Amino acid sequence: MKLKPLLGHLKYAYLDAEQQLPVIIASNLPQEQEDKLLSVLRKHKKAIRWKLSDLLGINPSICMHRILMEEESKPIRQQQRRMNPTILDVVKKEVTKLLATGIIYLILDSQWVRPMQVVPKKSGITIRKNQHDELVPMRIQNSWRVCIDYRRLNQATRKDHFLLPFIDQVLEKVARKSHYCFLDDTCKSILHLKINTTTFTHPFGTFAYTRMPFGMCNAPSTFQRCMTNIFLDLLQECMEVFMDDFTVYADSFDACLGNLSKVLQRCIATNLVLNFEKFHFMMIEGFVLGHLVSNRGIKVDKAKIDIITSLPNPTYVREVCSFLGHVGFYRRFVKNFSMPLSKLLQKDLEFKFDQPCIEAF
Repeated sequence: MKLKPLLGHLKYAYLDAEQQLPVIIASNLPQEQEDKLLSVLRKHKKAIRWKLSDLLGINPSICMHRILMEEESKPIRQQQRRMNPTILDVVKKEVTKLLATGIIYLILDSQWVRPMQVVPKKSGITIRKNQHDELVPMRIQNSWRVCIDYRRLNQATRKDHFLLPFIDQVLEKVARKSHYCFLDDTCKSILHLKINTTTFTHPFGTFAYTRMPFGMCNAPSTFQRCMTNIFLDLLQECMEVFMDDFTVYADSFDACLGNLSKVLQRCIATNLVLNFEKFHFMMIEGFVLGHLVSNRGIKVDKAKIDIITSLPNPTYVREVCSFLGHVGFYRRFVKNFSMPLSKLLQKDLEFKFDQPCIEAF
């Protein structure tokens, strides 16, 4: 198993003598606490995924993904897209892996067929200096994500309006705690499909999913509903869930360990499997929904702020709209956010990016 390099505050520990079952924990834990943590993880290792074949899929009696079509929708068959040799090799490896684990299957005919596409994936982290000579963690693109273009299918799908949690309320609940466990569900391919219109095509054939793939318009709602049903009694008590991002928290190490044990027990009971590569156990701070949380409260992500501060001044109204939409994620940290820039959006007003606008920008 090839392990990715870690930042200094993290380290690998192993749940077996052969070092085949790694987990990521805080590097500054005292030996006694580390031993307690590893003991709990060994007891609940069925909740952790080290390879794709570990994905059993959530019990269909708990939740499934249903694709309900609009009454007037008509099936659409799209052609496959050309791929260069590098991308073609990525696709072949991904399809072979999914086929071997039963997540997809070969299909001879379908009324709905969509093309496959490959996009860059940022799965690595490195430390770089920003323009203020500060060291900040930044994600780097070091792999590829194979996905399906479901836009035409999404247009014909009846929408699910189950709402996601409010980000600000999630952050307020998890902030100012002493210990955190950041978990990541293997969201892809854990929910079984009720009705299948997920057929996709590529140079190696035509296949369909047996599990819910992401890229579908109702996938976030289905997933959030499922996680809410599974962890209902634990939410806002010892954990928060925003789709596939889980945060377990407490005001002491022992309390956090007890909360973690409850969460892992629930995962095992429902066949919910978590991704070991995105586990960070017993941290004193970490990123939740684009913000840094710790016992000191909530802070912004410096890497994102550096991108914002490097943007050039807007030169017309659409650029102002784009900028306000981009930075609105951090509006809670800025008093009188968007003033006086919002005045530039008024109809029939001359665009004049004067000194007050420059200072606000």
